Amino acid sequence: MYKLLSTVLCAVLLANSSLGAPASSSPSSTTSTVDGNVTSGTTSSTAATPSFTVPLASDDPNDIEWNVTTTDNVQPIRGSLGATILGPQNLPIDQQNPDILAPPTTDAGSVPNIKWPFSLSHNRIQTVQELPIATSMAGVDMRLEAGAIRELHWHQTAEWAYVLKGTTQITAVDQDGKNFVANVGPGDLWYFPPGIPHSLQATNDTKEGSEFLLIFPDGNFSDDDTFLLTDWLAHVPKEVIARNFQTNIAAFNEIPGEQLYIFPSDPPANDVPVPDPQGQVSQSFAFNLSQVQPTQYSGGTAKIIDSTTFKVSTQIAVAEITVEPGAMRELHWHPTQDEWGFYLEGAGRMTIFASSGNAQTYNFEPGDISFVPATFGHYIENIGNTTLRFLEIFKSDRFQDVGLAQWLALTPPALVKAHLQLSDETISHLNKTKQVVVGPAN
Repeated sequence: MYKLLSTVLCAVLLANSSLGAPASSSPSSTTSTVDGNVTSGTTSSTAATPSFTVPLASDDPNDIEWNVTTTDNVQPIRGSLGATILGPQNLPIDQQNPDILAPPTTDAGSVPNIKWPFSLSHNRIQTVQELPIATSMAGVDMRLEAGAIRELHWHQTAEWAYVLKGTTQITAVDQDGKNFVANVGPGDLWYFPPGIPHSLQATNDTKEGSEFLLIFPDGNFSDDDTFLLTDWLAHVPKEVIARNFQTNIAAFNEIPGEQLYIFPSDPPANDVPVPDPQGQVSQSFAFNLSQVQPTQYSGGTAKIIDSTTFKVSTQIAVAEITVEPGAMRELHWHPTQDEWGFYLEGAGRMTIFASSGNAQTYNFEPGDISFVPATFGHYIENIGNTTLRFLEIFKSDRFQDVGLAQWLALTPPALVKAHLQLSDETISHLNKTKQVVVGPAN
């Protein structure tokens, strides 16, 4: 039903918008009808003379129609357009997705679904199977009770993690025989390159164990493809195992006959690695992102971590963003890398622009996943009354983005004016430095 509504909204917008006309040499009053509302204003004498005749952009703010607390009028209606649903309705889902059920008039065309809530994922199923557009990365939310162990294993791909709750002890040994042990707490990261054997165990710091987000730089990643210690030894003759360790078969009478995957144990006593004649790994597999001082912007903050700061993390980069109420992550795009997003706090709204007149708006809450293909324009605004916090994760050794405001500020003013009919004053106020997060409009 929402596709039909979107089409009707766009048709009405085109019918009611005023056509662009050449500006006079002096200020003149203008009146136009936009979505049934009469608006008036003054044309600036410093604006460029339009060289085109297309509908002017609507002044309709296209605000969100409801939020998750709304129970009445959760219908595919925007203003005078649309109609009520007569059949069954999944109200909780519609409450969370107002801009899908009643899309803004700026939405148009067809955009592949970019949203997936972790709540709808089966255990041990990664997001690429639920979110087909996410071909470059896959994610797993893992929870360990205090003392529980994600058994010794390795992957064909790299493993990157962001700790959500509790503390996790990680261990690893690299290809040079150097070992590593660390306790990683909330807001901190770890990264294991492909093929590096490691383990994960929840400490007893909070008695609740730990939970963390895992990202793998392969959209087809499957946890079933993980190389597990117990799975391997269960498929090797015991006499071979004994010969490998230079002992007798009886020493291995109690090994499991199949994989353990995750199993209970006593919480780890400390984070001191086993004495190693080869020494410790040269680059730490853990990073204390929680201790990084964020960069402050007018509307929020950003922490950007990539291989320039977390040197071992050569395949994953991340930005942890906060946006204050009324503010927004600026209009931008990422030139070469897809963005895998995860929402931690607050309520967000994103419109994704997929070129050729295609755009769609989505709403996000904690636990939701977003995926924006490389080069697609987008922004994220805070539509709640508390701080919005989310992660932008990239399959890359470096974080990169291009901001719309900075692009226009660093472009010859006459060229910008010819496109957008902006005044000299407006162009002069464009910021030549990247803002990342911008505050409410003046």
